[in-house]
Amino acid sequence: MIIVLSPAKTLDYSSTNNIDDYSSPVFLKKSKDLIGELKKKKPNEIAKLMKLSDKLTSLNVDRYQTWKAQKKPSNNSRQSIYVFKGDVYQGLDIESFSKKDTDFAQKHLRILSGLYGILKPLDVIEPYRLEMGTKLKTSKGSDLYDFWGKHISKEIEKELNRMKSKTLINLASNEYYDSIQYLSEDIKVIAPIFKDKGKDGKYKIISFYAKKARGYMASWLIKNRVNKEKDITTFSEEGYKFSIEDSQSGSPVFLRG
Repeated sequence: MIIVLSPAKTLDYSSTNNIDDYSSPVFLKKSKDLIGELKKKKPNEIAKLMKLSDKLTSLNVDRYQTWKAQKKPSNNSRQSIYVFKGDVYQGLDIESFSKKDTDFAQKHLRILSGLYGILKPLDVIEPYRLEMGTKLKTSKGSDLYDFWGKHISKEIEKELNRMKSKTLINLASNEYYDSIQYLSEDIKVIAPIFKDKGKDGKYKIISFYAKKARGYMASWLIKNRVNKEKDITTFSEEGYKFSIEDSQSGSPVFLRG
């Protein structure tokens, strides 16, 4: 079983961790190619491409210029799972992981990335901003979906084959999951849906809560070493409960409230 998450815009390179283990992104050479394209662009082109303020444009132009494809942790690079700090990662709560939890995550958790394609939790990354939906033209096409093509899908299939599994748990956003375009038909994709009760009494997807719930589920899957599809419906963290009435094959629904 492999679990996929989206990355986060908020990055943390200031806090410390006691993890000595690290790994390198599998598509680092392709990341270099993308950085090369970004380095060619003027600040106003970056601002328009990514819809950034002047301050964020300046920050990210500097990031592209100083990016060095680091393979080891340093002052400007660290393991990806400790870098991302958005809502999903609050739910994941990596700081609560044991060494065995982190080892299991390294094998079964993958983070999709516009710049790196796909990341293992301990892959070393440098500060960047490049969302998967960015329409960055390259020799491969008009956007990052064209650039990554079949590469991410094939890497996931290779990993699944290595662990003799056919199950992919999609806890990523549509923007990032759309980069997985070419999976074999025999791979079962499970995409959990999280709904909270609104003020009107109806259950609906509330973005902030749904993002944290994806992190809760990823954390629960890892800490409980879940590797069977049928066990996913037993998830009950933070008040969520499986609803068989609202669920469909491949789309289990969890309600709260």
